[in-house]
Amino acid sequence: MEKLIIRNMKKKKGKNEKMRSIDKEKKRYFSVVVIRSAFIIAGIFLWEYSASSGSYNPIFTSYPSQILKDLMVFFTSGELYKHASITLTEVFWGLFFGSAIGILLAIVFGYFSFIGEIITPIISAISCIPQLALAPVYVLWFGLGLTSKIFLAGLMVFFNVFSATYGAIKSMDKGILESANLLGASHFQTLRTVVIPSCMPWILSGLRGGVSAALVGAIIGEYIGSKGGFGWMITYSTSYFNISRVMSCIVILLFVGLGLNKILDIMEQKLLVWRTVTSLRMENLKNQD
Repeated sequence: MEKLIIRNMKKKKGKNEKMRSIDKEKKRYFSVVVIRSAFIIAGIFLWEYSASSGSYNPIFTSYPSQILKDLMVFFTSGELYKHASITLTEVFWGLFFGSAIGILLAIVFGYFSFIGEIITPIISAISCIPQLALAPVYVLWFGLGLTSKIFLAGLMVFFNVFSATYGAIKSMDKGILESANLLGASHFQTLRTVVIPSCMPWILSGLRGGVSAALVGAIIGEYIGSKGGFGWMITYSTSYFNISRVMSCIVILLFVGLGLNKILDIMEQKLLVWRTVTSLRMENLKNQD
């Protein structure tokens, strides 16, 4: 009877500690959101006040209230949908093709290391070339349509995802692969249950860099030559000193990047449930334990 009471008391204590830990995490998250929001709002108010008080010439950066008005005009005119559909199509297809090819080639080179030793230095050499310098060539090859922008965005994504995935495969513990082999796992089973889960943190890290690369590639391609898109709109607006429209496009691209990174955050929570968040401060490590 006493053992049962002690066991129940331990369970109750464990539940209470878990509840306190959850409450602490919620309070921490709330504090982070409040402080971050305060910084952003303070920055916006400072920007607006500086422009309206004449501290600087707003022709160079515009100001929040004017940008908000321009965003409303941009939306109601129907131009926002037109240019957003072009740029987002380039970004998503570039992200898809670049990620898929990067992961596939990394796996192939992981299985056939001899081929990897031949091709990887070539890929590394090409990745060192500034893609801005080659953007006019891609436009010349594929034209002013979506293809040249998708190719440029996909190529920039490919370099990020391939290097992250291939590096993760080469750094894998051989003992894990040997254990899977001893248990009779096939190549496909080993790939699905061992290799990809082990490399997933690095793959997602490459994808996170690939999101920025896809946006940069699409915008650069539109700068060089395009029939529409946010890059084209920024170039066109700059030539007429319409800085409010330029800043409107930048704000939209900012939210697009935030949305894509939020999707990756959700993917990390779903795919990396086993991962624990660590901190270099010893007191934080003790609290996590």
